[in-house]
Amino acid sequence: MKRFLKSLISLALLLLLAILALRLMFPLPDISNRTPSNAFPADRVSSMGTAFLRAAEQHPGKTGVIVLPNGLDALNARLSLAARAEISIDAQYYIWHDDVTGRLLLSTLLKAAERGVRVRLLLDDNGVPGLDSTLAAINERPNFEIRLFNPSTVRRPKMMGYTFDFFRMNRRMHNKSFIVDGTAAIIGGRNIGDPYFLAGGELTFLDMDVLGVGAVVPETQQSFDQYWNSVSVFEVESIIKGSGDFDGFLSRIAEAEAAPVNEDIRTARDAIATARAEGEKAFEWTDVQLIVDDPIKGTGTAEEDQLMISQLRIILGDVDAQLNLITAYFVPAYTATALFSELAQSGRKVRIATNSLQSTDVLMVHAGYTKHRRELLEAGVKLFELKSSATTTSGQSELGRIGLSGASLHGKTFTIDDSRVFIGSFNFDPRSAFLNCEMGFLINSPTMAAEAWRYFDGLETLSYRPELTPENRMVWHETRPDGQIVTYQEEPGATWFQQVAIVIIGLLPVEWLL
Repeated sequence: MKRFLKSLISLALLLLLAILALRLMFPLPDISNRTPSNAFPADRVSSMGTAFLRAAEQHPGKTGVIVLPNGLDALNARLSLAARAEISIDAQYYIWHDDVTGRLLLSTLLKAAERGVRVRLLLDDNGVPGLDSTLAAINERPNFEIRLFNPSTVRRPKMMGYTFDFFRMNRRMHNKSFIVDGTAAIIGGRNIGDPYFLAGGELTFLDMDVLGVGAVVPETQQSFDQYWNSVSVFEVESIIKGSGDFDGFLSRIAEAEAAPVNEDIRTARDAIATARAEGEKAFEWTDVQLIVDDPIKGTGTAEEDQLMISQLRIILGDVDAQLNLITAYFVPAYTATALFSELAQSGRKVRIATNSLQSTDVLMVHAGYTKHRRELLEAGVKLFELKSSATTTSGQSELGRIGLSGASLHGKTFTIDDSRVFIGSFNFDPRSAFLNCEMGFLINSPTMAAEAWRYFDGLETLSYRPELTPENRMVWHETRPDGQIVTYQEEPGATWFQQVAIVIIGLLPVEWLL
């Protein structure tokens, strides 16, 4: 036994020495003398400033909002804003794909920079695989700055950084915001890539964004600045060596511009053009609260009052009658399970929609959800699990093109009573609560709340509905397009291997990572 303990201690010391050696070999850049960079305020000099500031002046202290539930409309809104930018673009994203929509948006940002617009692009280093050469090349262009959140100092293989800096690199920036000329901001759950905008391909993510002008925009700019200047963020040139391949990037842009999906993009709704033409009438003017994690969360040293989850607990504790929650990754853990169960047991109506085993893209997350599914059902919570081959029916146009096979729920939104709607990046799981940085808008709007209820009602018919029988057995109901209700005794679509894996994962102490 003593020999075993000595061997174990020796191994631990060797691992510690290896970690220290790797940290010395691949250190983070020194940013202690970096000069802070701040957002440009809204100015009437820009055409959008003229249009949107004039509209906001008619509603002092209020924010004008337009919901963007359709993927192509949401993409077109970003392209339209960037194409009209005259002063600045500040964009912050968790994932940026090297695909058609990712390249088109990068091209539009580059063209803005070439017009003299200052572009600041803040990306999470986990979400840009294969883009090192492109980012390095674009970062060298005038007026274009790119920074990375909690980057790996090892670029090939990038994941090697986790072996000696796990606790830093396990904290990611999940925020999504797109701010132009200090006058308009798009936030929501969408990353940048074809699946998020329903722009072709087998996999499609259902999501929602919101365009805001007025009072909340300066707050969103301030949040961007806090992240841009935070100790977890580093300039691309200090992480990625070399000047990249600009000619290769231009070649890929040409391929993207020739892609068939561009025809769909061109015919999508241009919410920005409509808003400029209609002025204040294009928006709903109301109170909007920005809820966001302090970027210090990226270092693991945030206090409770700096965490977004602290604000959400207060908000969710104020439900009077009903709560609708849509979340792609639902791992409520024991605290949230108790909260939702208490709401349901006290007579509030609680409905939660998430992905089914078929539609989720992360099996481990589904395992974390199933640990608490029975307790939620016993408390009276209604659960809905989106089918991967969901098909739209008449009257559900607000669900967009979700009739494609491979649809997966990616939205992160909840509706409280008939008055408030949250749209943002926050999943109800431990990772969003305590590891990843998140953000969102809480919007006071009976109109949007009613729309969200209709959206949820549409999801009901596109989902499996787990329930407990009088014998306390769990079954799943499915409503077919012809109205027939089919009942499953086992989780729909689950293979034997998946069922075993879910049980094993549920027994492991990994919930805090999910």
